[in-house]
Amino acid sequence: MWNLSKYDSIEALKMPMIKRTLSRYVKIITEGLPARFLISKRIVFNFDKSMTTKQLWRAHEEMMKSFYQTQIAIDRGKLDFEELGIPRFSLLDLKIKLVESMLKSCDLCEHACSVDRTQGQKGKCRVGETEDCIISSENIHMGEEAHIIPSHTIFFMGCNLHCQFCQNWSISQWKEQGYVVAPERLAEIIETRRQDGARNVNWVGGEPTPQLLCVLKTLKGSETNTPQIWNSNFYMSERTMQMLDGVVDMYLSDFKYGNSDCARHISKIPDYFQIAARNHRLAAKQAEITIRHLVLPDHVDCCTKPVFKWIAKNIRAQAIVNIMDQYYPAYNAYEFTNLKRRVDELEMKEAINYAKKLKLKFVT
Repeated sequence: MWNLSKYDSIEALKMPMIKRTLSRYVKIITEGLPARFLISKRIVFNFDKSMTTKQLWRAHEEMMKSFYQTQIAIDRGKLDFEELGIPRFSLLDLKIKLVESMLKSCDLCEHACSVDRTQGQKGKCRVGETEDCIISSENIHMGEEAHIIPSHTIFFMGCNLHCQFCQNWSISQWKEQGYVVAPERLAEIIETRRQDGARNVNWVGGEPTPQLLCVLKTLKGSETNTPQIWNSNFYMSERTMQMLDGVVDMYLSDFKYGNSDCARHISKIPDYFQIAARNHRLAAKQAEITIRHLVLPDHVDCCTKPVFKWIAKNIRAQAIVNIMDQYYPAYNAYEFTNLKRRVDELEMKEAINYAKKLKLKFVT
């Protein structure tokens, strides 16, 4: 277990567990290895206006092979990233086109609401805008994990979950209005925050998934070599995971529940565990990953232990796990008998001992 102070952020990158598990993320920060979105901007897309959506998806599959070949060559020192030019049309441009097509019958997440968001229609997340970003705030944040801070957190409005204990409920449930920022302007802000000392860009919310198009358009306008963190509830669709591949440097996931019944009862979503498990498998293949698990009162046996057991069986070598004790009753939590109190010391001890038993790489 690593219990380094959150504010020892420089030392955090030197920790053997972090250097081994998040090696590429560390090298972007310490050695100037290019962030993955910058590589995607240099993979040539031979665009033809006559191409059908099906042909675009097939082109994406082939171009991702080129992306990985290029990344491996760069990482091994066999290709100089600085010698690569930015083509007229790139893999990132192709991703933007594909997400635009997805928004016409939105299936960015597993609700698959099928609303036409290009016409301002809204689904369960209540995010209709597609051209610009709708955010609550953006700042350099010091409240994340030690290997992440100082982090440029961009808090998006809206969420595709309806967690009854949500501690960011004013953002996720639209109790505030937020404000609109054009992608071009957000790219400028990212550059400024990087100069101010931000270690990464942390796309969060709410939930970033409904505003994926805004994220990609922002990165199209950015040449700042900053690792990209996708801070998500992991209820996105498989197609969205394909769009994030080659863009995200580290997934910062929120693995909430160890079964779908608790998820349906508390967060009002179906099939949670199967979807979250699938997306964690995909994430571990695509990039590096830090998994957050918020221990809930009276949910150690039904949620914490099954989540830890799944991680240990499937992606233990690839994942850093943050076992979080920050739960407190918020939003509608007082309507649930077992969510009215904070997690007690015995529950946290049981969670940590189980993580030790499974030999997870974890922080608290």
